[in-house]
Amino acid sequence: MDLRKIKSLIELLEKSSLSEMVIVEGEETIRLSRATSVQAPPAQPVSQQPVTHVAVSPAEAPAEGPAEEEAAIPEGEVARSPMVGTYYAAPSPEADPFVSVGQEVAVGDTLCIVEAMKMFNQIEAESSGRIVAILVESGQPVEFDQPLMVIR
Repeated sequence: MDLRKIKSLIELLEKSSLSEMVIVEGEETIRLSRATSVQAPPAQPVSQQPVTHVAVSPAEAPAEGPAEEEAAIPEGEVARSPMVGTYYAAPSPEADPFVSVGQEVAVGDTLCIVEAMKMFNQIEAESSGRIVAILVESGQPVEFDQPLMVIR
């Protein structure tokens, strides 16, 4: 795996509230996790194997835990982020958002974009209905499986 990709992944982890992420690319696996305490690891001999673990210093803890977050979600079909990245409500900063609260959507309609590693991935509706809640703001980092919006 390219060192530039690893640096980008570290930056993405630092900007997010994630504690760990695992990336598998072919036969290579990289696991990035935040250290629970800043402590220098014991010196180890240099090996010819690819790096598989990178420790990152801890960042601020999220304001609310997953249990509290799940309780605040309205009833309905929850559209979740399929990846770690940055949520965008519109195709560009000047454009109107793909969807807004109260709007009817059909299966396959674009709900938003999640940017991951400079790739913009359109997130499509998996069910038809009305948007009853949008749970994230444009430009906000999102985690894998994080609720993005609710369709009822």
